[in-house]
Amino acid sequence: MTRELPAGEAPAASREAVLKCVVWDLDRTVWNGVLLENPQVGLRPGVAEVIETLDRRGILQSVASRNEPAPALARLEAVGLRRLFLHPQIHWGAKSSSLETIASALDIGIGSLALVDDDPYERDEVRHAFPAVRCYDASETDHLLARPEFQPSLVTEEARQRRRLYLREQERERAEREHAGTPREFLATLGLRLTVTEAAEGDLLRAHELTVRTHQLNTTGVTYSQEELEGFRRSERHRLLMAELDDRYGSYGKIGLALLRCDDAVWTIQLLLLSCRVLSRGVGTVLIRHLVDLAAAAGVRLRAEFVESDRNRIMYVTYRFAGFQEIAREGSLAILESVPAKAPAIPDHVTLWGLRA
Repeated sequence: MTRELPAGEAPAASREAVLKCVVWDLDRTVWNGVLLENPQVGLRPGVAEVIETLDRRGILQSVASRNEPAPALARLEAVGLRRLFLHPQIHWGAKSSSLETIASALDIGIGSLALVDDDPYERDEVRHAFPAVRCYDASETDHLLARPEFQPSLVTEEARQRRRLYLREQERERAEREHAGTPREFLATLGLRLTVTEAAEGDLLRAHELTVRTHQLNTTGVTYSQEELEGFRRSERHRLLMAELDDRYGSYGKIGLALLRCDDAVWTIQLLLLSCRVLSRGVGTVLIRHLVDLAAAAGVRLRAEFVESDRNRIMYVTYRFAGFQEIAREGSLAILESVPAKAPAIPDHVTLWGLRA
């Protein structure tokens, strides 16, 4: 359905890997002792403030601990920290396995994780399995907040709400597991609404953040500063669009961005990206179909630039599914052009609030 909008790192870590999640050990790291030896063990001085501050900065957090899960979770609840940890891994298996599970559950790259652990053996085991993971001794906890990798250059409203957005996603996942029908039938129950607007000045910080943080669902991998994005927003030859997604559980936030260069006869999508959190919602094709319709209404052809990386193949497939054909290629840069007749219809499970041409 389409409706018109109403008027009015450690050395081994990749330099490109943004720190997205800090994973904490528990014994002698979060609390000052061993839980199995003292069920009332207290927190290490200052650790709660560090964890709360990282949460406000939009850095996700989790737990990887060799412990019995029920007592450990109960203790985290008792000290007021349980709510801050997503997908905690508390068992007697390898820490590297725990980090791999956390990265998968959050749908982020393993190089986006950091581990804080008092045990040098545990840190070495993780480094051996995943050299890109940044590892810190628990004795460094007091200094973490001052380290540049723990200080995001920008903290948007979406960043401050990031943990809550992930918690809503966990609610959706739980509801989907309990749903008796097919995945398509479950999507139909969500009441998904994709809203596409021209970027406003207040969107530029989030737009910049999306270009920096989004790699998998990103068509070119180009990052833009706020100043560059403001230039595009004001340009008569460009359109900078933002996409926001909502459903019955609440907002996903501003989850997508499209940058169009608008020449006389051809519009070119210079950048299209979506947050990985909406990968399973099918909104990428919806957004592209809306761009196809905008170009058709303006009487121009629509092309798209695609720069292949080791992570974004899915976006090439999304373009092809949306009716784009490759017309030129130079190295990793492909130029695709829309064949409007091949563009799929907007699925019934998404309502689009779109722009006019």
